[in-house]
Amino acid sequence: MSIFIKNIQLNGLVTHIRIEGNRFSKIGTDATPSTSDTIIDGTDKAILPPFYNTHTHSPMSLLRGYADDLPLFTWLNDYIWPFEAKLTPDDICIGTRLSILEMIKSGTVFFNDMYWKEEATIRAAKEMGIRAAIGIFAIDSLGLKDIDQKSSGANKQLSDAPLIQMTISPHAIYSTNKTEFQRCAEVAKEHNWVLHTHVSETKKEVDDCLKEHGCTPIELLEKYGVLDCPKVILAHAVHITENDMEIISKHGSVISHNPISNMKLSSGYFPIQAALDKGCKITLGTDGCSSNNNQDMREEMKFASIRAKEKYGAESIPVSTIFEMATKNGAEAFDLDAGEIKEGKLADALLIDLNNERMVPCHHLLSNWVYAANSECIDTVICNGRILMQNRHVDGEEEIIQSVKKRYK
Repeated sequence: MSIFIKNIQLNGLVTHIRIEGNRFSKIGTDATPSTSDTIIDGTDKAILPPFYNTHTHSPMSLLRGYADDLPLFTWLNDYIWPFEAKLTPDDICIGTRLSILEMIKSGTVFFNDMYWKEEATIRAAKEMGIRAAIGIFAIDSLGLKDIDQKSSGANKQLSDAPLIQMTISPHAIYSTNKTEFQRCAEVAKEHNWVLHTHVSETKKEVDDCLKEHGCTPIELLEKYGVLDCPKVILAHAVHITENDMEIISKHGSVISHNPISNMKLSSGYFPIQAALDKGCKITLGTDGCSSNNNQDMREEMKFASIRAKEKYGAESIPVSTIFEMATKNGAEAFDLDAGEIKEGKLADALLIDLNNERMVPCHHLLSNWVYAANSECIDTVICNGRILMQNRHVDGEEEIIQSVKKRYK
């Protein structure tokens, strides 16, 4: 499969781009169509890296708008977990397909997922041709036997899914006991997997941890040996101390900042500038659709930037830094050779309509993209050298919408 994109704007210049297989093979005015299978006219369009969503719960699109306007623990214990207990694998697959459709239409080509019955999420991601890191979920109610059985069979399950990688996903320190957490860390080290968990999301979580263990959740994870895993994704990390930041930076762990979910659930303010100053690696995530309530990573960029400026001043966190959190940093966190439009890189890209009213005038492309645009500005989405959306249409999107409506009833 090969794609030739002509007359496309890249870094302020009009150029041509050729994709061979799953990589950008030639960028420049001397690039030629060669024997390309598909030719795209990029006139009045710009090419940008797509988004890499480093924390979500994709099947929770089925709970969009359900039990809103509640604090986290009331929301979880009294509404979300009882509802989720009724979901079948087919429900989870259908909900994941809806989330993936929304991700594609809003410019995301990779998501890092945490949910139970993960085989259903894998099925949906394979069907729709998107990159994903899908976690083997660990929580007290499941137990060690379930963790070991699923991890031992994971590679066989993914033998025909080159775009999907497995992670190990203990839910949180308050819901996954020490023995299970440490076993998850062992599994991550054995398989060289990412370990993905919620941490320090609320003040209550930190206060309870201090009372029970005499340390913060980050300090507890270090004591457990969890932060020694090859890669650790720490979702939320809202209530972290300077010492926590130093620990995170020392271990090379990655924070997944979820600004909209943090605000909606009134979880608190993530000290983004302080974390950057301590050398922490930061990416962006949406969280699930029941606490956001969408999968739009561009909105996360805007809210992360504006929220930071509210606290740290207008010159803090420039658009280029926020943009890299949503793109390049997310790709690097999962060892994806992507997140940039460069020769030799994996061919993931967005084509942005520069004639959309939100992109006019275009004094600064990234400023428009972060502060002014919406998903309607995206014309085409390419993942791994394959067109997932063109002219804002995704193959099969009508069937996905109808299947969700039917299942909802």
